[in-house]
Amino acid sequence: MEKRIWLSPPHMGGTEMTYIQQAFDANWIAPVGTNVNAFEKQIEEFIGCGRVAALSSGTAALHLALVLLGIEKGDIVICQSLTFAASANPIVYQGGTPVFVDSEPVTWNVCPDALESAIKHYIDKGKKPKAIIIVHLYGMPARMAEISTLCVHYDIPMVEDAAEALGSEYNGRKVGSFGLMSIFSFNGNKIITTSGGGALWSADSKLIEKARFLASQARDPKPHYEHLVTGYNYSLSNVCAGIGRGQMEILKHRINQRRANNAFYQKALKRLPGINFQDELAECFSNRWLTALTLDFQQSGIAPRTLITELERNNIESRHLWKPMHLQPVFKDAPYFGGNIAAELFLSGICLPSGSSLTAEDLLRVANIITKVFT
Repeated sequence: MEKRIWLSPPHMGGTEMTYIQQAFDANWIAPVGTNVNAFEKQIEEFIGCGRVAALSSGTAALHLALVLLGIEKGDIVICQSLTFAASANPIVYQGGTPVFVDSEPVTWNVCPDALESAIKHYIDKGKKPKAIIIVHLYGMPARMAEISTLCVHYDIPMVEDAAEALGSEYNGRKVGSFGLMSIFSFNGNKIITTSGGGALWSADSKLIEKARFLASQARDPKPHYEHLVTGYNYSLSNVCAGIGRGQMEILKHRINQRRANNAFYQKALKRLPGINFQDELAECFSNRWLTALTLDFQQSGIAPRTLITELERNNIESRHLWKPMHLQPVFKDAPYFGGNIAAELFLSGICLPSGSSLTAEDLLRVANIITKVFT
């Protein structure tokens, strides 16, 4: 059997071990140290503004964002439905009520019309939403102009889930710099990795300082261990931050590689009937973390499961699009606003192997198998 082609494996750049060794040499193995400080600075400089707290995961970052916003039991938090569960789970951690909204068909992200319907519905009920979580799905920027306008008009804080979108831009501005706070993920499958890790960004330095405090068990500055509030063990280790330092050095190259993968697939598969790729609007620049497409069954007679099964038979990993949160059993009672766009995308979509380490031969192998299914 030919070698395994993974969906999105880690891809080291070569300098990571230098920073890891520095951590070992200095015996800074704990979640503090020069690597953590330098990694945070690299992210801040890349985004071009704001402050960053390096954390143990993107989920931890999103949870802290909701803690900092004071989300409590019964508070309404609006969230994109077509996303990974980690976008919504922290709402439940805080006892909040997740309210899901549909996608729009171009970027596959939050539909501004459905979002405004949800906002108006709860304001009319005297239950103004406490926060809105926007997701940049598979690296594709959401419609930030319309969404930001709504957040400002209704005075509701926006949290950007940019877990998949480090390096993506909207009108030349890095995503993750539009909200009051935003989060990034450095899980092993992301465009860069720290093995496991994440970050919280904000233009408000006081929020980031508070996040660091909460992430380190909220220990007060006393000569003994004293805690006035509940804290969390969410800090990133100095060793993992060393990996991140090396990864940040080659981030722009990784973005170019992912975008090249997407361009290859679009060119190689464009003549197959019923295939449509996630569109990139003129104002958007996607890091193309994953190349995702949909299949029109009426045109092609091919379902996503057919492609996924055939690719797996040839030792190639692919997967369905995220199953929308409002269709997940765990959120079966959660309110939902919008139509069927998210559901239709789930039923018709597939993510192709998109790692930055893919070779030309790997890409051609994937494309040839897909083409054979259609012929």
